[in-house]
Amino acid sequence: MNTPNKLTLLRIALVPFFVAFLLMPSVPHHYLIAGLIFGAAALTDHFDGKLARKNGQITDFGKFADPLADKILVVSAFLCFVELDVIGAIPVIIVLFREFLVTSIRLVASGNGKVIAANGWGKAKTISQIAAILVIIVLQYGNELILMQVIPLGSAEAEMFVRASLLAGQIAVWICVGFTLISGGIYLWDNRQYIKTAK
Repeated sequence: MNTPNKLTLLRIALVPFFVAFLLMPSVPHHYLIAGLIFGAAALTDHFDGKLARKNGQITDFGKFADPLADKILVVSAFLCFVELDVIGAIPVIIVLFREFLVTSIRLVASGNGKVIAANGWGKAKTISQIAAILVIIVLQYGNELILMQVIPLGSAEAEMFVRASLLAGQIAVWICVGFTLISGGIYLWDNRQYIKTAK
């Protein structure tokens, strides 16, 4: 197995550790730890594709596993945010619907001997999702520092920061939902032949 594919598998392997720390509020600085793990996983997404293109190591496994690893990482983060009551369920449902749709088309194409790699819009979608997740983690870590009194704020200022962080997180999520819908629509159109031939 080549290095890019190992990095892809490493991204998947980091997900349980990311989820564990994200959902453990009793651990001090758990948002910071989860954010660092998520950042490391996101970097593997950058380097696996870069190395594969540079060294001519693009494989069918990589074309399929790389976007799958992205989905596992991103969806895990969004579901954790719902559990933590940081975002609502509706944007997550939209993201899940798009990912199930795209995965289904990929499976149909695979049955016809065709492996569909992610396109530019798919990569933009992934970047917007990663950015939204990092924004939420940073803002929630700010809330954690306020609760720990590392950042000394009065009750009114602390409440204002909490409301502002939730609003900023919602905006970031809906921006990435926009990219998710656009990329999903383009992907559906570009691969409509597999839908027509599906039996």
